[in-house]
Amino acid sequence: MKVSWDQVLAWRLRRQFLEPLADPGPAEVVGRLCGVQAQVTSSAELAIALRRASADTGPLAAALREGALMKTWVMRGTLHWVAPAQGADFLSLLASARTWEKPAWTREFGATPEQVAALAEKVPEILDGTELSREDLAAELIRDKRFAGMEKQLKSGWGALLKPLAWQGALCYGSGQGGRITFTSPRTRVAGWKGLPDPAEAGPRALAAYLGAYGPARPETFDAWLSRGSLRKTVLRAFVDGLGDRLTEVEVEGRPAYVLTEHAEELAATEPARSVHLLGGFDQYILGPGTKAEEILPAAHRAKVSKTAGWISPLVVVGGRVTGVWEVTDRQLAVTLFPGASAPAREDLDAAADRVARAAGLGSLTVRVS
Repeated sequence: MKVSWDQVLAWRLRRQFLEPLADPGPAEVVGRLCGVQAQVTSSAELAIALRRASADTGPLAAALREGALMKTWVMRGTLHWVAPAQGADFLSLLASARTWEKPAWTREFGATPEQVAALAEKVPEILDGTELSREDLAAELIRDKRFAGMEKQLKSGWGALLKPLAWQGALCYGSGQGGRITFTSPRTRVAGWKGLPDPAEAGPRALAAYLGAYGPARPETFDAWLSRGSLRKTVLRAFVDGLGDRLTEVEVEGRPAYVLTEHAEELAATEPARSVHLLGGFDQYILGPGTKAEEILPAAHRAKVSKTAGWISPLVVVGGRVTGVWEVTDRQLAVTLFPGASAPAREDLDAAADRVARAAGLGSLTVRVS
């Protein structure tokens, strides 16, 4: 089976609720996208709103409050909203890589594997049935002589020492108190939390979920998205074998990749897209395949999207490909197209800008193209 990148990108737009627009609930959007990056809350909210015909976030607050979504450090060590069961699969795989046991990690963050193991046992006890701020959690922990001298690492806003605990299911973000960040345990935050599954069981499910939004893809691309390439090739191969005939291998313009068999016929019948979308910063459309995916983002323009300190710019997407970036200043939406990119039809761009304005609660915006 052979398909073109034009077909693949059009199919991904459909799978990621970008066209045709409907009104999926926030938990459905987050589940389909395999999580929504939440380091910048407004960007996460915009990602959901732009995938709903009503251009709003729907009952997002209720989904978070009721535990239909949880917030924690998952893919690539970044904060995400995830569906709990799916998030448990991702966390299981991250934990299986045991990155905190490597000497380089110990040297950088000042905690031994034994200390991390002790923290992973102690933290769920402290957080059982309650939420604590970062400072209060650190204060509780340093009462234990095993963690003496670790106050600075525990209080760090980067959360470097807390991430391995999140990956092991020892903690997640709480509901927050007075605007302060709080932490709790997943079993407190999510009703019916079953803990982390065996990686051998979680892996095929996680790979299948990823391919359902970002396929066709290779297992190595999935691993780069999940763990920055921390899983062994033999482990990834076992995930593929575990899916068996649920996978179909296809050729995308000479490159082999996998798609879920249930989606193969639909993909083959997909026509190239002509649509125009303005997506927010840190959008999963580009984070899923990665900013190095040249079929979406030309390498010459990657630095305009993937900027310093891990910042991902808002995107202009035409026909599934990133053709520029945008920003809003003083009620003006300024579009900067990449050199050589064709300008989208003005009415399509204005319609996309109107959706951004409604989704972000900005009122009317004037569009300027350069």
